Amino acid sequence: MSSGKSKLGAIFGAKFGAKSTTGGSACSWILVMALALACLACDESKDAAQDKADKPQSAPTVASADVPLPTLSLPPDNGAAPAFDGDRTMQYVKEIVALGPRPLGSANHKKVEDYITSHLKGDTVEDDAFIADTVEGKVPVRNIIAKYPGTKDGIIVIASHYDTNYPLRKTSFIGANDGAATSALLLEFANQIRGKKRDGYSIWLLWTDAEEAMKTWSDTDSLYGTRHLAQKWQQDGTAKQIKAFLLADMIGDADLDIDRDTNSTPWVESVVYEAATRLGYQSHFFARSNAINDDHLPFMRIGVPCADIIDIDYGYNDVFHHTVQDTVDKLSVKSLDISGSVILETVRILDKMDPLPPISPGDAKH
Repeated sequence: MSSGKSKLGAIFGAKFGAKSTTGGSACSWILVMALALACLACDESKDAAQDKADKPQSAPTVASADVPLPTLSLPPDNGAAPAFDGDRTMQYVKEIVALGPRPLGSANHKKVEDYITSHLKGDTVEDDAFIADTVEGKVPVRNIIAKYPGTKDGIIVIASHYDTNYPLRKTSFIGANDGAATSALLLEFANQIRGKKRDGYSIWLLWTDAEEAMKTWSDTDSLYGTRHLAQKWQQDGTAKQIKAFLLADMIGDADLDIDRDTNSTPWVESVVYEAATRLGYQSHFFARSNAINDDHLPFMRIGVPCADIIDIDYGYNDVFHHTVQDTVDKLSVKSLDISGSVILETVRILDKMDPLPPISPGDAKH
């Protein structure tokens, strides 16, 4: 959305330029003011409508954003900070985007599936594969799950989508931040977890598919992969074992400013913020609040505690989101380091919280 202040300046500048040397009546001044405000209101309403159409994942700040995060009984802050390799993660990002656009059903989509699984050899990997009936017809969908056992009873899921925007499939859109960055984060999480005894909950890394809308974002045209998986895990009892679902999305942005998501579970958001604070990264978190529609919502609806860790404002006024400008040069190793380290620290805090806060009826309202 464009700045109202800048538009008013442009209108007045066109009318008056530098200081006027000719007199003008009060009536003409009032007329100009009225025209300027009318134009501004019209332009902003058009911008708002366009933003709503083009950026379906974001929503205006809601009233609950003013409600403070809940205060929790947290374990002491001790031990070394979690290890994370941002440079290696960035290399994964570059290798993923080198495959090109990766929309659902494409050859490049299959290539990124193979790329992900090639880095998980020797790990316990399961597929949730099915045929989705979409507004563009029937298409194959594949959620990929890598499982790493822990000593505690329960599961922490860390998720990211790996498909790219379908309506942009005939462009050069490569989704460096929107899809590749967080898919790469999960690959690095696997490196940090693999082969180590976990004194905590089991960790399942979930690469979700078909997150993007096929035409226009709606409840029925989006989140095909997670809607299917949430239903499956609810039916087979897995959902009851999930202690937290941490979704990573669009957090490689060099100008990192992660939203407080009011569609997430408040206590899980509190743990994320505590993790950021312990690592000294709190300035990159929760300066603004939004209600985000994303891959966590199907799990929220079945009562799984969730946090969507997302920077929804990608570039000034979200200028790079869902455009061909979503390229690697807009990302930074530092942002990947911050995002990855905070998520791993969140997991460490969750491992030591005993008991975890109970699931409230409000967690399933979305």
